[in-house]
Amino acid sequence: MRNYKKIEVIVGIFVLVGMLSIAGLAVKLGGVGGIGAKGYELTAVFDDAGGVRKGSDVLLAGVVIGKVVSVTLQDNEEALMLLNINPDVKITSDASLSIRTKGLIGEKYVRVNQGAEEEYLEAGDEFEDTESPINLEDMIGKYIFSGDAE
Repeated sequence: MRNYKKIEVIVGIFVLVGMLSIAGLAVKLGGVGGIGAKGYELTAVFDDAGGVRKGSDVLLAGVVIGKVVSVTLQDNEEALMLLNINPDVKITSDASLSIRTKGLIGEKYVRVNQGAEEEYLEAGDEFEDTESPINLEDMIGKYIFSGDAE
């Protein structure tokens, strides 16, 4: 009888350690509650957010360097994005942003294109140059309803 209790305690400890490990991994990978969200924040204004959402990746040279923290409507006409950039990444003050798609119909991400300046953006700065995504439906609609389609 005593051996069974000892085995139950050992199994219970292993289960508890396993559950805590899974929870810690989920918090770290998911960035839940700001835990693990180190870095600095930059803002950008786009004419159209093009499907970018909170949690979308920010890439530089094909490498993930941050995440989109929020996407909100500004002045009822523009999309304001708050980006969290990894602390070890420096972005030039004349860098530009564009919204791209992973693959043909994949998820949206924000691409950073470094500039030539030697000054870098600091926490709270805003990107000057942004490029909204091309909306294929709008282009088709313009083509169809313009007189040039003949």
